[in-house]
Amino acid sequence: MLVLLSEWLAANVYSGFNVFQYLTLRGILGVLTALLLSLLIGPAMIRWLCRYQIGQPIREDGPKSHFSKAGTPTMGGALILVAIAIATLLWADLRNHYVWIVLLTTLAFGAIGWADDYKKLVLRNSKGLSARSKYFWQSVAGLSAALLLFFTAQTTVETELIVPFFKSVALQLGWLFIPLTYFVIVGSSNAVNLTDGLDGLAIVPTTMVAGALAVFCYASGNRIFAEYLGIPAVPGVGEVTVFCGALVGAGLGFLWFNAYPAQVFMGDVGALALGAALGVVAASVRQELVLFVMGGVFVMETVSVILQVASFKLTGRRIFRMAPLHHHFELKGWPEPRVIVRFWIITIVLVLVGLATLKVR
Repeated sequence: MLVLLSEWLAANVYSGFNVFQYLTLRGILGVLTALLLSLLIGPAMIRWLCRYQIGQPIREDGPKSHFSKAGTPTMGGALILVAIAIATLLWADLRNHYVWIVLLTTLAFGAIGWADDYKKLVLRNSKGLSARSKYFWQSVAGLSAALLLFFTAQTTVETELIVPFFKSVALQLGWLFIPLTYFVIVGSSNAVNLTDGLDGLAIVPTTMVAGALAVFCYASGNRIFAEYLGIPAVPGVGEVTVFCGALVGAGLGFLWFNAYPAQVFMGDVGALALGAALGVVAASVRQELVLFVMGGVFVMETVSVILQVASFKLTGRRIFRMAPLHHHFELKGWPEPRVIVRFWIITIVLVLVGLATLKVR
């Protein structure tokens, strides 16, 4: 929005307004705007959630240390989405189709999460949306994003599968791009949702991965940088840097209130949306496999659930004391902050490995 205003001001008032055409500046302003909005809106939202007693229910079979969390305000992910949306609309070039695809996909998954939270926490329906209903709407949103990315592709590279660490290995997917992108978006959404079980556990890895994806977006959107680094040059994807910046700022602002001991939880409205955001950004910049590496914490949490369910159904025995994996370590006696920080450390390492793929090819 402000990009168009700055263009008019530069042409008619003062050429110095051209500074707002620089993507790096707008990315930084996206971070700061979303952060400021989160910090300003957060206290009022927490008070509102407390007033209407929209609190987190706690599983009776979970770690005993979680019982004190009962009633903590949830659905705080709405705060993240508001901050991301406003910052993106202010600082991104709204003529760019990638911006709209990424933003609308994120908000669509947020709406699904909001409906689930609303049924569980406001209408007191413990089941929320049925698994079938939730997956159906996730499929609609994920498939819509995949189709939009496929049919708006301008170059062949936009539908290739890029293999990290290999400069010249790229597989042309053709129509297979659609199911791959669909599974990346929906899978990432549910993976972050499974990880969101401890104070700050999901939001920090999400913020780290989003920051790394911002680097990929900026580099891929700049043909000179892309050619130098040997990564695909995707016309227009650089604008998604602003969205990623907004996600980082909103995530940091939310962490202010979500850090241990948490004053608010994000709920499905935040977790489903943020996971989908990472998935659709990775698909836009053609770095699905790198997302798999950088989001390793999300992957191992999801795999732990799959293995636990499969093992119990096939053998009647459980592999872990409790799934997802973070609960297993809690039941082994690890204090919650230790689990959280160690998972953060793992994410830092994996994000650095992912960033290394920019040059190690």
